[in-house]
Amino acid sequence: MKILHRTCWCVLLLWLAVATAQAASLKAVRKQVEASMLVTGRVTITQEGTVRDWTIDLREKLPEAVANLVDAAVPGWRFEPILVDGRPAHGSARMSLLVVAQRLDEERFGLSIRDGYFGREAVGLAANIHGGERRSEVDQAPPEDQVALIRGRPPTYPKVALVAGVAGTVYIALRIGRSGQVEEAAVEQVNLRVLGTEGDMERMRAALTKPALAAARRWEFRPPTRGESAGAECWEVRMPVDYAIGGSRTAYGEWEAYLPGPRMLVPWRVEGLDSDVSPDTLVAGELRQMGMGLKLLSPIEGG
Repeated sequence: MKILHRTCWCVLLLWLAVATAQAASLKAVRKQVEASMLVTGRVTITQEGTVRDWTIDLREKLPEAVANLVDAAVPGWRFEPILVDGRPAHGSARMSLLVVAQRLDEERFGLSIRDGYFGREAVGLAANIHGGERRSEVDQAPPEDQVALIRGRPPTYPKVALVAGVAGTVYIALRIGRSGQVEEAAVEQVNLRVLGTEGDMERMRAALTKPALAAARRWEFRPPTRGESAGAECWEVRMPVDYAIGGSRTAYGEWEAYLPGPRMLVPWRVEGLDSDVSPDTLVAGELRQMGMGLKLLSPIEGG
């Protein structure tokens, strides 16, 4: 973890204000507030599972300390080797890293990589390299290999939350049947971008959760028609639903202050399907099929 001083990170002082709340309760809640940003890019993996090289998307838009943190961690990563026809192969994967800044005291912040996701398209690319040719990135991860959303109306903004100025993100897990219909829906986490008492927080999360789940249960998906998961009886996917007043979203490379909600268990989850990967490594509106990511064997912080 890097230690950052207040003078270097004035942007992190944008801790959200509260109109009315009991002072003691508010102080306890404020201590839980953190700021994060998603850093995306790509890693190239050797046959042994080590990292050969990497790129960071729009590096020039990131704070220098964030880019340096990623650069320091990546060389120490080791992945479960990619196998093609039973043999180790080189590959490349998209990465999504959750970088978090937490207040240590009045003057300092701690900066760390909390979690990361590494896309399964590495297997497709590995097959191309192993076969002696490389196709376009579109061909490397054909949509038919994974669950795809074909019809999904977004939830309505709950009036009580809109009037109160409540914004946040609801991270939803879904189990999709072979018909493409949603069989089960659950919320893994709700992060809020406003503060209040503990009771206020609980009511705010409930207000955002109800319409998000109601809308998600009506979504329709196209099951994978080829690839290793095509024959499954069901599939699990994750998708964040974002509530942003006025449609405003934090730009790439900027910190977003929020109050992380408690992580909740998904009733039907099968052990081993990325259950330890933090749901907030997803970009708002991004659909992710569980069990398709590459497995990182070493600590995300490197070393």
